[in-house]
Amino acid sequence: MTENMVSLIVVFSIAAIIPAAILVLSKFLGGSKYNAVKLESYESGLAKTVGTSRDRFSVKFYLIAILFILFDVETVFMFPWAVNFRQLGLNGFIEMTLFIVILLAGFVYILKKGALKWD
Repeated sequence: MTENMVSLIVVFSIAAIIPAAILVLSKFLGGSKYNAVKLESYESGLAKTVGTSRDRFSVKFYLIAILFILFDVETVFMFPWAVNFRQLGLNGFIEMTLFIVILLAGFVYILKKGALKWD
């Protein structure tokens, strides 16, 4: 057996033993699976909550979350552009302007469809 094969077997053994040990320890140290305190809903430290943790949310919440991620990723693409603005020159400026125009067109489309209205 080569040295690389022994190293691979050791890594896979550790990768199997550690999660198994954590699961076994949590089973013995964790106590009862069902507990009245564990089944209570918890909301950011508020003592009184309305409903249960199994209540359904409106699709609007997920739509807002997806839109937030979309426009957050836009800013992630804009930071490297802003740092390298002088090196990119006019070509980089035109490309970023096109990128922003496409995103603004998508934002206008979202507004026209009424996706952000909470009726």
